[in-house]
Amino acid sequence: MSFKTILAVATDEAQLTETLTQATAMAGALDAHLDVLCIGVDRTQTGYYYAGMNAAVLQETLHQAREDASGLAKAAKEKLNLTDLRWGVTEAVCQLADVARFVASHARFADLTVVPRPYGDDRGIELEPVVEGALFEGQSPVIVLPDGGTELKLPEKVAIGWNESAEALRAIRSAMPFLTAANKVHIVVIDPPKHGPNRSDPGGLLSQFLARHGANVEIDVLSKSMPRVSDVMRRHVTDINADMVVMGAYGHSRFREAILGGATRNMLETCEVPVFMAH
Repeated sequence: MSFKTILAVATDEAQLTETLTQATAMAGALDAHLDVLCIGVDRTQTGYYYAGMNAAVLQETLHQAREDASGLAKAAKEKLNLTDLRWGVTEAVCQLADVARFVASHARFADLTVVPRPYGDDRGIELEPVVEGALFEGQSPVIVLPDGGTELKLPEKVAIGWNESAEALRAIRSAMPFLTAANKVHIVVIDPPKHGPNRSDPGGLLSQFLARHGANVEIDVLSKSMPRVSDVMRRHVTDINADMVVMGAYGHSRFREAILGGATRNMLETCEVPVFMAH
């Protein structure tokens, strides 16, 4: 598999430049077509009645969403006109409740979706359904970008979060073009089961699998020396100076992750390098 169609999703002008910078660099390195989806989000909730709200107010929120989409598309085209990429820009308006479905309808025909980090004080509430729409309904691998990251074309050093789950294996298979092109791939195993079938060689079968594809693999077995697995993983990513993390998304239910937190959410909140996920 190769990445020939990359989808970048923009809903806020504050994150547009960073998202496009990363997406254009990656599309150029992969010789891929870049599609940019610019969404103006109408945040009124269909089916609810707001006291004192009339048709004029509803029309104004829709007009603002159209203005947002138009502004995003104009800025995206100005930046992309300066490149020699094959690209396209789509502007659209959708209701907040329909963001995930709308993104999924585009992501399902992309090899890779690039989105900004969904969590943070300055993040709109639509960014979380953007990620989930691409991952779950669109069945597309997703790269979530950190804040203020350096331009990334192809990662030279990749860290894989390996817990033998189906989600992690799906992410690894999806990330194969990056893994085979990297100078080094670290399989990171944190507190492997003492009585599991692979206890004597944690990560060994995955290492063999990747090596046969031409990846230069190293296995890092770590103890859970911090309260959260994501903290151990993030510290190791910094220690080895990795350019990208590959991991499965949402091993627990998304509701539990949202309420209690989990490895996926914690990594997306704190990781300082792009996170490649699939489910």
